[in-house]
Amino acid sequence: MIKYTQDHEWISVEAQDPSVAIIGITQHASELLGDVVFVDLPIVGAMFAKSDSLAVVESVKAASDVYCPVSGEVLAVNEDLSSNPETVNADANSTWFVKILMKDDAEFHGSNTLMTLEEYQEFIS
Repeated sequence: MIKYTQDHEWISVEAQDPSVAIIGITQHASELLGDVVFVDLPIVGAMFAKSDSLAVVESVKAASDVYCPVSGEVLAVNEDLSSNPETVNADANSTWFVKILMKDDAEFHGSNTLMTLEEYQEFIS
């Protein structure tokens, strides 16, 4: 299941471990940014609270923060984005930035601030 934020991030949980969240930005966000030229990712082991700035995406138009939709510890970062940031523009909806061990999975499963795809599409229209 994928959910969306008002800040244009997507979040899903791993099927084999539902306490691990995978986070990226939406295609809509990448289109607003334009050509992505750099992605600044956190270090593995870093701790984040919900709504903290997790990463920065720089494009030819602007730099934009990526916010953490849940609290937790960074387990992995997508190292490919360092040398190939343009993959965000090619397919943002499947280009992940980080994997996080959620501190409280109710922030995902019981959240009333995360949106379904239908709710997100309505939000951006």
